[in-house]
Amino acid sequence: MTRFRLTVEYDGRPFMGWQRQAHGPSVQQAIEEAVAAITGESVVLHAAGRTDAGVHALAMAAHVDIERPITAFRLSEALNARLRPLPVAILSAKAVADDWHARFSCTGRRYVYRIVNRRAPLALEAGRAWQVAVPLDAAAMHATAQALVGRHDFTTFRSAHCQSESPVKTLDRLDVVRDGDRIEIHAAARSFLHHQVRSMVGCLQLVGRGKWSGADLQAALAARDRAALGLNAPPDGLYFAAAIYPGDAAP
Repeated sequence: MTRFRLTVEYDGRPFMGWQRQAHGPSVQQAIEEAVAAITGESVVLHAAGRTDAGVHALAMAAHVDIERPITAFRLSEALNARLRPLPVAILSAKAVADDWHARFSCTGRRYVYRIVNRRAPLALEAGRAWQVAVPLDAAAMHATAQALVGRHDFTTFRSAHCQSESPVKTLDRLDVVRDGDRIEIHAAARSFLHHQVRSMVGCLQLVGRGKWSGADLQAALAARDRAALGLNAPPDGLYFAAAIYPGDAAP
């Protein structure tokens, strides 16, 4: 048996999310079925994170155990051939130690949220970015976001369906960067609560519009109450950007 580490890119629009679902297609199911078609084996794919319906990935990390002798290169090539025409790509595959685990070995996760700040409709990025037509003050968004960095109780920014044992998380980074009419919010932490990034982005958008002040954001955080949330951003602009593991080269 060989354990393979996969790096997966996908467009989340056709899927109900990463995790296998009874009521619709998932990225996990698509890859598991591709592995079964190639090897004849029934496998379970484990990932560094779970993305919701409509959320994308630039580099989701996952692992799968395969009994049949196969090289990492042949596996990635065969998977990409089987996955067509689904918008899922295996960017890389490599053999790893039997105790390496995509979820439990992961020491950090990074997300990026993309906003297109313009009035004209999205011809090329519809479903892959959040269009906000009114002007946003990205500098104010960034300055205000720093109040969320560090160890906090993020109950306000947590989905009611979140299964995490604790709402306390340590946010390592929350940066807002503008390039023309594109705004990107970069978030990094060891782990995140369900909807945490989208909830933070939604509130920062209110700051950018001038509807919320920094004090409003801090009050929402201190409330520890989902009812205090200003806005949950849509899934369109959210991307799982990277999973970090001991021994990985610095990105």
